[in-house]
Amino acid sequence: MFSQTESELDTLGLPGDNLDLFAVLDLFQKSKTIEDFEKVLNDEKTGINNLDLNLDQKIDFIKVQTKQKDKDFTFVLQVDVTEKETQDVAVIMVSKDKNDKVTMQIIGDKDLYGKDYVVEPKEAATPAVTPNPAYAGADPVVVSVPATTTVVVVESAPIVQYVYSPVYVPYYPPYYYGYYPPYFRATAVVAIGIYHHNNYYHHGGYYGGHGNTVVIHNENNYNNYNNSRNSSNTVTNNSNRGNYNNNSGRTSGSSGSNVNKPSNTAGNNANKPSNTSVNNSSKSTGTSGNKASANPSSSSRSSGTSSSSGRRSRSRGGR
Repeated sequence: MFSQTESELDTLGLPGDNLDLFAVLDLFQKSKTIEDFEKVLNDEKTGINNLDLNLDQKIDFIKVQTKQKDKDFTFVLQVDVTEKETQDVAVIMVSKDKNDKVTMQIIGDKDLYGKDYVVEPKEAATPAVTPNPAYAGADPVVVSVPATTTVVVVESAPIVQYVYSPVYVPYYPPYYYGYYPPYFRATAVVAIGIYHHNNYYHHGGYYGGHGNTVVIHNENNYNNYNNSRNSSNTVTNNSNRGNYNNNSGRTSGSSGSNVNKPSNTAGNNANKPSNTSVNNSSKSTGTSGNKASANPSSSSRSSGTSSSSGRRSRSRGGR
């Protein structure tokens, strides 16, 4: 059982319902590297990624692209919807101003979340020395700061300390459509209500989404990102046709559709046609068999009727 209020609170009726950005930002802060973030995000055990943009009823692999300009970082979450189409899902922006104040926000792509869907850490009163209250990882970092009304969440996050450290190395994912890391399993998507219930606990340290007054802190960085933003025609067409509204009806036990997601090894796309042919052949054979088996039954009923008529005729003749 789960609370319907919780499960419906942030439902958009858009494909973004299958990826909770509150949970994504929470996971991002707890990660030690970008590669680690990408791996855990796609790990079925975390249950955060439930995205299905190509509607094959299986979870899509989300890769993380990194862009940097001076002290501004842009981490773009992307899905290769087809061999030729890539869709940006969301962008995490980390910026440091001239006073070394760091801000962090995640902005949902308008195709998946609508316009102005922004999530960021909450603000609250803090003592003079505090660990990151929104960070619950294995190695919390204690930061000494003067008492303030703003939580120093971002500065103490391991991922932030890493990208601004001398040991930082940019990460470029080698994956593409049909080629995924061995740890990734394209499991069946989970029903929206169950998915939101399972991830709602991530919302505690953050605020935003639609209906809030959260604004983008670094407009210049966001505008630069938009100049190279990726949008998929497949996603646009599915959205316009209302195809993503059916996501709420899927369960973890749902069977895959006729469109199979490519396996983890590149070059397996060639197997799709043969699989389709086999399936269609089986269906055709089964149909023909059913029709053939039905004909003898009809003949038997016809024969039985004739025999009965003969018996009645003989009976009248006897009288």
